[in-house]
Amino acid sequence: MPKNAFGKPADCDRVLLHACCAPCSSAIVEWLIANGVRPTIYYYNPNIWPREEYEIRKEESKRHAVSLGIEWIDDDYNHEVWRTSVCGLENEPERGRRCEQCFTLRLTAAARKAHELGIRYFATTLASSRWKSLEQIERAGLAAEQAVGNNVTFWAQNWRKGGLQERRNQLLKEYGFYNQQYCGCEFSARQALTKPVLRQQMREAKHQHQELLPVMSANIVEQLKNKLADSHTIMAYWPLPDEVDIRLLINWLVEQGKHVVLPKVTGDETMELRRYVSQEDLMEGAFHILEPNGELFTDYDIVDVALVPGMAFDAAGHRLGRGRGYYDRFLAAHPYLKKIGVCFPFQRVAEVPTEGHDICMNEVCS
Repeated sequence: MPKNAFGKPADCDRVLLHACCAPCSSAIVEWLIANGVRPTIYYYNPNIWPREEYEIRKEESKRHAVSLGIEWIDDDYNHEVWRTSVCGLENEPERGRRCEQCFTLRLTAAARKAHELGIRYFATTLASSRWKSLEQIERAGLAAEQAVGNNVTFWAQNWRKGGLQERRNQLLKEYGFYNQQYCGCEFSARQALTKPVLRQQMREAKHQHQELLPVMSANIVEQLKNKLADSHTIMAYWPLPDEVDIRLLINWLVEQGKHVVLPKVTGDETMELRRYVSQEDLMEGAFHILEPNGELFTDYDIVDVALVPGMAFDAAGHRLGRGRGYYDRFLAAHPYLKKIGVCFPFQRVAEVPTEGHDICMNEVCS
């Protein structure tokens, strides 16, 4: 199979590209098109957990393909099939046997799809990640090729070289891609994350998405308007620069005749609620945060909903705060409050590390 200097098979003008996510496929797709190869994106990643994480990554991959006018195929999400395939390997380290088994499952599906579509070559964006073993990926691809046969060939390519890694980082910012910081499965997430690590990852993610934060905030505000339509008294928050900006929501709630209360830090471990009527009620408080200076509010029984910001949330409603515990202590003292976590889409993660004192949300809006 003759190849050019980069590794392209000489007779290859089409390829089925198994894609794990939009960021990893972006520079590869660009290179393929520039070099006369028409890619078909194949999204098959039953390893990704939870389902919400899978859907976010899937939609970003689809958005990328649609923007370029290239074919994009979504295969079924069946996490239980994946769990069965890696049964007994749950405690393997990253780059261990579980990863290779995972690659083999996904690439075998890609090989079958290539055969079904009459595309000779299949490849994978997995080989663009510095966290993956290229040797494992090549073995998995060759095993998939042998399992399917029928004139399908695995294009084993190191997609990290040739400037593609640098170009990937540029496209990540240009497209504003959602870019999670773990492989996808629950086992990689559990092994990789501690609270400090996750906080740092979220800070980096916010920096990557900086230009999109206002648009994301506006979308979330519209969602919250619908959710709060029947509420009368709402505990909100005055946002920090890196939090979902709900200032327009707060003023809209007041215009609708609803009662809004905001938290105010009162000590090293405590906070209280104050009524909000307008921005004139705000003054700089602890940590240089604007806080309410209105009438003290203590009638907690009439609060319908508490909007709670956070650094990250998972599907179970676990929340990662900034580490000082103000919200956890306050909400623990008022457990009957309905709690809605508020975050950007990229702050939805597979699993938030938890401790006994951490308070769960009833739902999360992103």
